[in-house]
Amino acid sequence: MFLVHNAMVVLIALGLDALIGDPARVWRRLAHPVIVAGAAIGGLDKRLNRLELDERVRRRRGVWALIVLLSGAAAVGFLLTWTFGGLPYGVLIEGTIASILIAQRSLYTHVAAVRAAFEAGGLAAAREAVSMIVGRDPKRLDQAGVSRAAIESCAENFSDGVVAPAFWCLLLGLPGLFAYKALNTADSMIGHKTERHLAFGRASARLDDWTNFIPARLSGLMIVIAAALTGRSAKAALSAMRRDARLHASPNAGWPEAAMGGALGIALGGPRIYSGAVVDDPWMNAGGRETATPSDIAAALKLFCWACLVHAAMIAAILGAASLVV
Repeated sequence: MFLVHNAMVVLIALGLDALIGDPARVWRRLAHPVIVAGAAIGGLDKRLNRLELDERVRRRRGVWALIVLLSGAAAVGFLLTWTFGGLPYGVLIEGTIASILIAQRSLYTHVAAVRAAFEAGGLAAAREAVSMIVGRDPKRLDQAGVSRAAIESCAENFSDGVVAPAFWCLLLGLPGLFAYKALNTADSMIGHKTERHLAFGRASARLDDWTNFIPARLSGLMIVIAAALTGRSAKAALSAMRRDARLHASPNAGWPEAAMGGALGIALGGPRIYSGAVVDDPWMNAGGRETATPSDIAAALKLFCWACLVHAAMIAAILGAASLVV
């Protein structure tokens, strides 16, 4: 019964997010949960992460900060479930709440904006648009670099912005969803190998890697299936994923990126510049075409949409199977 309920919540959330997304006029008046989590993480970082402390002490403080953060996020999710779960249409309310923390439509919008910027304002406009979704220096990117960056963001965020939140909501309900989003936000803010955050953010980075382990591989598989459904080479996507995914600096991001590169016939990843420093990352789908174009962004978005449909179909199948067992 628990799995049936959670699967219904996830399907409602996916549908609402696809149709509505995050209405800007709503979040101009209210604080988005991710913004609230970010403020909490910033406060904990400022209060507990002091550079004069011993590295071991900062690691322990990072663990305690993470425990506080995840406990608070899960408690909010539990309170919402307890409040609305027993109502006649409570599952619709829970699904609406869950849709806030799933990023199908917003991801599509941000990546599509890069494609549109190429047409409207050329490379300079596209650099500005891609700076909204990647951390690398856009001023150093040519057309191929901007296009690759947009496609890589589409692939990677399909995993941690769509599949992973749905995965943890399916397993643990709203408490799992809220805790996952808080953790993912913590990783993006303090899970960096910098002098300030290497010790304090270590627990957040490690746990984020583990919580994305299964979703990342599932997202790669969904892109492979989407390739087959859209007439692209599922074999090439699967081959690139199996061969190159483990070479990625991240234990998870390489799976959807390599699958996307293989499906499109282009090489993703490779050397790039962050904060003025060259990072010599390996290529995903090594041997593929390195000159990505704006039209490849459009092709990636089509694959993304089909992968989202495959994802929803899988959740629906789980719901059907669980309903039969109950």
